[in-house]
Amino acid sequence: MSYTEQLQRVVRNYEAAGNQLPATAHDIALWAIENGLWEPQRSTLVDRCAEEIARAMREEFITDPQGRRVRVKHVATIEKNGKQAAFWADMRQAPREHMATAFQQRRQQIVGDCRQLKWDMDSYNQNHNIGEPIQMVFDFTLDLEEIEALAAIA
Repeated sequence: MSYTEQLQRVVRNYEAAGNQLPATAHDIALWAIENGLWEPQRSTLVDRCAEEIARAMREEFITDPQGRRVRVKHVATIEKNGKQAAFWADMRQAPREHMATAFQQRRQQIVGDCRQLKWDMDSYNQNHNIGEPIQMVFDFTLDLEEIEALAAIA
């Protein structure tokens, strides 16, 4: 059983113990720890620390010479020595290859998010929506142009 499946079982146990959803993940985690269903392993603590460091790097911004607020640290998943790992770099010193990979991978994440949103919306419209179908435009050209035009005014 995968770690994810183990955590899903913890949620089912939480519900089976008479606790109801909706609940926060924090509430479920507290219940799991108090009931001895989860305890941190060293690898879990290292993973958690790495996640928090990655989150902090993702949230580091500067204002560039043109006045744009831009992210400084960028991650690219790269294979080295037969293993994939996420490597972070500061865009002010990163090799062009790293940045091209990082930007392309972020674009693919956005495409994946859009695909999932479309599937969720289509499923809702076909299986649960009793009104007019919810529509979504996935071409962001006008959105980006509007944001840039507003930024130019400010």
